[in-house]
Amino acid sequence: MKRNGKTVKKADLPSKICQSCGLSFDWRKKWQNSWQDVKYCSERCRRNKG
Repeated sequence: MKRNGKTVKKADLPSKICQSCGLSFDWRKKWQNSWQDVKYCSERCRRNKG
């Protein structure tokens, strides 16, 4: 992956804790424009917000 023209290692990508299941998940390219708004690791966790 590249960021600002430089290659970024997977280990250096940001991660968050899912608010539903409590597991850690890493940044994905599909979230590049909305990473600050991502709260859940999957669609299943988003549906089961409890």
